[in-house]
Amino acid sequence: MNFLEVKIQKIGFVLILMILGVVASLNYWASASSDYVKIIDGDSLEIGARRIRLQGIDAPEYVQYCFNADKNKYRCGLRSKDYLEKMIKQAHYHINCKVVGRDRYHRELSECFANGRNLNLEMIKSGWAVAYRSDDSSYQQAEKYAKSAKKGVWKGKFMRPEYFRRLQREEKQEKWHKS
Repeated sequence: MNFLEVKIQKIGFVLILMILGVVASLNYWASASSDYVKIIDGDSLEIGARRIRLQGIDAPEYVQYCFNADKNKYRCGLRSKDYLEKMIKQAHYHINCKVVGRDRYHRELSECFANGRNLNLEMIKSGWAVAYRSDDSSYQQAEKYAKSAKKGVWKGKFMRPEYFRRLQREEKQEKWHKS
């Protein structure tokens, strides 16, 4: 090998290492087996100081109410949170999250697993979350399944969480303008 070929090889090797470093920083796995885990609601949790939002799903807000098949009002936001907490508790709080980005609140957007189960997908399949801004066909299929099987919020009537949040913001603005 001549001098130029050696130089090109070294530059190529350095570029590969740099690319791997960038990819690793954007898409890394985080484990919560030793950190404190706090469930905020059906699609958000904290692991130690890290704030995590389950990617591709939207669960009822903690304060949100829904109506069951008998038209009785119930706290579906709390039920959603409880379901996520139950799955994590069954795994003895050993969860792994694959970070895929950040949301506008700087939370880690993640796909999380417990006992080999994809928590994001399980929340949708159970009917305690809906697919949200996701092109993942498995999430769309899981929502269709939950709806047809009348699981979770699909047992009765509910407002999609994104519409509930919008309504809450509008009501808050209206109150502010009246005062």
